[in-house]
This record gives sequence, C-alpha cells and structure tokens, in this order.
Amino acid sequence: MLTLRNTRGMSSLVAAELSLLMALLLGVGLTADTGPSPPPKSICKTFCGDLTKIPYPFGIGGEGCFLNEWYEIICENMTTPSLKKVGLEVKNISLPDYNAVVPVQATISVNLPAFTSNESCFSTNRTNQGHPNLEGSPFVYSMNQNILIAVGCNYLAMIIRDEEIITGCNSTCRRQERCFNNHPRVKGCCSSDLPDQLVLQEFSIEEFKSVRAPDDQDDGCSFAFLMDTSKAYDALSNSLYAEGFVEGTLEWGIPGSTKLAQELPGNCRSCQKIYDSTFPDFVERFSCRKGYIGNPYITNGCIDINECEDASICPGSCVNTDGGYHCTSSRSRTAFIVLGLGAGMGLLICLLLQWSYRTVKRTRRTMRKEMLFKRNGGTLLQQQLSSYDEDNARTGRLFSFKELEKATDSFNENRIIGKGGQGTVYKGMLFHGQIVAVKKFVTIEEKQVEQFINEVIILSKINHRNVVKLFGCCLETEVPYLVYEFIPNGTLYSYLHEADGEYFIPWEVRLRLATEVAEALSYLHSAASVPIYYRDIKSSNILLDEKYRAKVADFGSSKYVPLDQTHMTTMVQGTFGYLDPEYFQSSQLTDKSDVYSFGVVLAELLTGEKALSPVLVEEGIGLATYFTTRMEEGRLFDILDRQIMQQAEEEKIMAVANLAKSCLHLNGRSRPTMKEVAIVLEGIRKPLAPVGEIHPNDELSGGSLSIDRTSEASQIYSGVLTSTF
Repeated sequence: MLTLRNTRGMSSLVAAELSLLMALLLGVGLTADTGPSPPPKSICKTFCGDLTKIPYPFGIGGEGCFLNEWYEIICENMTTPSLKKVGLEVKNISLPDYNAVVPVQATISVNLPAFTSNESCFSTNRTNQGHPNLEGSPFVYSMNQNILIAVGCNYLAMIIRDEEIITGCNSTCRRQERCFNNHPRVKGCCSSDLPDQLVLQEFSIEEFKSVRAPDDQDDGCSFAFLMDTSKAYDALSNSLYAEGFVEGTLEWGIPGSTKLAQELPGNCRSCQKIYDSTFPDFVERFSCRKGYIGNPYITNGCIDINECEDASICPGSCVNTDGGYHCTSSRSRTAFIVLGLGAGMGLLICLLLQWSYRTVKRTRRTMRKEMLFKRNGGTLLQQQLSSYDEDNARTGRLFSFKELEKATDSFNENRIIGKGGQGTVYKGMLFHGQIVAVKKFVTIEEKQVEQFINEVIILSKINHRNVVKLFGCCLETEVPYLVYEFIPNGTLYSYLHEADGEYFIPWEVRLRLATEVAEALSYLHSAASVPIYYRDIKSSNILLDEKYRAKVADFGSSKYVPLDQTHMTTMVQGTFGYLDPEYFQSSQLTDKSDVYSFGVVLAELLTGEKALSPVLVEEGIGLATYFTTRMEEGRLFDILDRQIMQQAEEEKIMAVANLAKSCLHLNGRSRPTMKEVAIVLEGIRKPLAPVGEIHPNDELSGGSLSIDRTSEASQIYSGVLTSTF
C-alpha cells in the first residue's frame, strides 16, 4: 500500500524519523506446496516476447511446467511475460552461477511501480500503485542490487512497515546541483540502501519547504521508488516519466517444504545448498557446484564445465575431470623416477609419523584414563571391592567407557529416558543382552569423590526387591557413570498425575505400592549394613517394573550414616513439597526426614493431587498442609480420589490417612519410624481383597479404569499387576 503525506516545518520530524531508518524487517514464515515437483515437460513454453529463456522452476503452461503458483508466468498479448500471482512484468530471469569471479545470485528482473506526490507528473494517465506484497512468497527485494531513490526538491522519502521507518533519505535542491551524472531531468535526489529480507513496504513522501532555498526551482514532481542500481540513469530518462515504472530486482529460491527442496541434496551430486543470512530461513536456494554450470532444479541440469577449452589455463597438457581439471607437463624419465622415489620416501616418512602419532596418542589416552580413574576415586573403589566376596564384587563391576558407549549407541539422544539436576539417564543394552539404565553425572567435585565412592559401594551391596539395583560404574571419563537395573514402566508420578484420566490405579494396588516403598525405606534405615537416609523420596523416584512392583530409584541425594549416629548435619537437599520442614530449618538429617516425605507420597496416593499443585501454591500451601488441615477439619472424604471412595473400605482409608497424618507431623520425634510404617501398612493389607487390574474402562467417563474383582483374593499378594498401559 502506498501513501502520500504533505506537511510543512518538518525539520524536527526528519531528525526523529531518520534515527530509526536502519530497523530490520522480520522474516515471515513461508507456506509452500509440498507435492511433487516434476521437471518441465516438452509441451511447456520457454519464451515470451523479449524473454527468450524461462528456466524451471518458472514456466508457462499447464501443471508440471512450473513448481507451484508462485512460479507461473503468463504471456500477455504473446509479448509481455508477467508473474501471474505477483502481478509484475518480467524482464529477465537468472540462475545462480558460483563459477563467476563475482558469484551471480538467482534473481528475476521486474518492472516496479514508482510512487509520486503528484499523479499528473506521469506522462500517461497512470495512478499511484502499491508494490506487491511478497510475504509468504519465495521472493524478496534484493538488498544488494536495489536502492531506494527519491527525486524532487526538498522531500523526505521513507519506507514504512507496521508504522516503523526501516529506511529513507531526504533530497534537497541547490542551484546548479544535479545528480545521477547530471541527468537533465533530475535536479534534486537522494538514495538509501535496503535492509535484508524486504518483502513488503509502504512509501511516504513528505515535503519540508522550511529548508527550501529562495531560488529553488521545482516543477512540483517528486518520486520515490525501488530500482536496480545499474538501471538508474536509463530509467530516469524513459520509463519513470513515461510509464511510471522502473526496473528492479527480486531474489528467489524455492520453499524448503517442497519435495524438490527435500530431495535435491541427496539426488544431485553436482548441486549445493546456498546459505545466506540476507535471505529468509524458510526459503532454500541451490546452485551448481564449482566446476559445473546449468540449472540445479532439473534432473541432470548441472553440466560439467570443460575448463580445458581455455588454452591458457595450463602451461602443459590439460586433462578435464568431473567438476574440475588438472595439468600435466612433458618431463623426462629421470624426473618421473625421482618423483616416484621422492613420493615413496615421503609416504614412508608419513607412515612413520602416523605410527608415532598414534602411539603417542594412545599412550596419552591411556594415561588420561588412569588419571581420570584416580581422580574419580577408582583406586579407592578397587580397594573396597577387593575386600568383598565374589558375589558383592560382581554387583560392583567397573565398566569401560567403550562398553557404555556401545550399549547406548554412543549416548544417542533417542536413548534418553530421564534428565535431572545431577545428570542424564540413558537406556542401554550390554553385550550379553541385559537391558540397563546408564546415568551420566553432570559433574562431581573433588571433595565429593570419597563420599561418592562410599555410596557406590553401599548401593552395590543393597539387595532388596523394591530397590533398583546398582550393577557398577565407569570412572575413566571426565564425569562418572553409574549402571543401574532398567525399570520399564515409568514412574508412579506419571500414573498419578500425567495420565489425564486415561488410567486409574485401584485401591489395592496403591496400598501394595505404598507398602513396598515403606519396606524398602525401612530396609535402608535399619536392615542395610550401613544405614542410608534416602533424602528425596517422591512419586517421581518410585519406578514400576514389568510386574508393576515398586522400585525406589535415584540415590544421588542419599546419605549413609555411621552406625553410632542417629542424625547428621548436611546441606539441605530435596524437593519442595516433599522436604521435611524440620530438616529444612535445622539442616539436621534424620531417618524421620524420609518418613515425612513418605507421608506426602501417601497423601498423593489418597487424593491424586500433586505435592505442589498450582491451585495449592496460589493458596500458599503444599499438599502436606492441605491434607492435614482437612483431616483436622473432619473433611478428609472431600479431598479423596473419588474412585478410591468407590472401592475401598472406609476403615482402611481412615487407617492409611491417619498413618499419613502421623508421618506428616511437624515434630520429627512424633513421627513413626519407617519400620513401624511398613508394619502398619502390611497390617492394613492383611484382610484379603480381590486383586485390582488396571485397564481402560469404557463405562466410566474420563477414561478412568474399572476394577476386576473376579480374581482369587490371594492374588493381591503376588505383586503381579496386569495392565494394558
């Protein structure tokens, strides 16, 4: 769209607006045809008037003659070619040529309309026309070949987009001053470069007569237009005044989403993709490689250049090759022998140097591995493992980096199954077919190495059915790796909070999972050789194996406790919503800190709510406070998961809820131990109940799951949870 605004006293406006002239346009996404792009057919017309060669993807004719509607050319009156969708007359179309001294871009020369302050200035009866909107097209106005030109006395010409000036200039007139090589019809003028990726603009011409000289002579005609710099003088002589058009240049490419753009890199050995920041990212451009010339957009369109046709290219004989050439000269037999001997000696020296380099590199690599192994505590780990029996040593195996790299397909991103603050977990398969989880740590400080190794030793000795097993580690790298038992069915958190109502965990299964986690924590606190405080128990650290049994995982935050101590002072670490308030305030970590976190998990199982849900956070509380408050108010059944209320006995629900409340007591001494918690939960489970199966329920809204109560009661203790997850 083109506009004209005439004002007086513009000095301050000029200064303000020119300060914004270099603002850049943002590229607009391009929607392109993703269908097939066949090569031009023999029935397609390849010329129109003075345009004697129309290269594909442009074309005249029916379907298949051009890539898509943007490239269709119509031949008006059999003499005037025009881009049909854009509505611009075409003067010339060029293919890219990177064999030239100055690379030639893919361009199309078109007639662009000029904008005037007075439409009577045109020789014809033409009126102001807007430049076409190139947004969404594979064309942009060339910033390298076009400039903005303003003609007239004391005018400010600007290109505006979204009410923002992106470039402009002001033309002034002084006696005897001319421009464009003293063009006889142009007295005052100015020009300005264009920004890149220009696809749409609005012209504005403003007169500022306050700076006009007394003897300025002005015919009242001012123009603003974009045009090719090489055509400026001729255009001002002829087409501008006579027709109101000037010749400008568009750059073009093809949409990256088309089949042609996607197949070219793999199918055309003699083609190359062009990368240029001045062109929109959503349009791709191709050219023939160095040594080839032609059209990269058609099959076999890039033809080898026979450089040997140039007699001056070689002092001797020229041999043309595919995409290049080489020169040979007449030499004596002795010269060839000397050359051969020299080449042989050179090859021998190269082989010796290569062997020496590889030997030194291998030695350095070995020394570095040994250094990293010691730095990561490998020596200490070997000493510890040597003191264990064969079974324990087997659980604390040292893996090589090559083993883990092969097991995880070079740590392929597709193998990532989890990320956390301490590292990334990959799924891998060892050489004998065992599936494992490989954890790569982010970093471990030197002062933490001994503690890390001690924890590895302790975890390698843990043997409990509800604790993820640690198979070993790798210490010969910058950061250590741990190798765990792989648990296939994800986290308890995902089934409670991320299933979007698609699945429902029955009450009996929830009670069994809670009991299994409690038994695992009780084992860590009291039955393990050295007590271990888990410190970060939460539903996302509880995994479900192939039979949907609970597995406590991720011991990165765990701490072992000397047998003669009941607590330890440590930097507070854990997850908000599960973190023991007493531990948070005092930094005193005890076994009761894990009890509190487990209480939050019990509340999750009862209510189906997250430990920190957005609704509760807005009220400034977490699930623990919300749960205990509702119990004290006698409103427990208002917050329970509705499916639980339909399945479970009220006495069992109250028993578990009271246990959760005890675990969430603010005073750690008033909380039960994990052993007591496990005993209570097992006691609640003792009255046999039908096993619950997790499967889709078509009869219940929201995709929740029904309960199959036909199985034998004794099956609830089997730990087998069938599912169609």
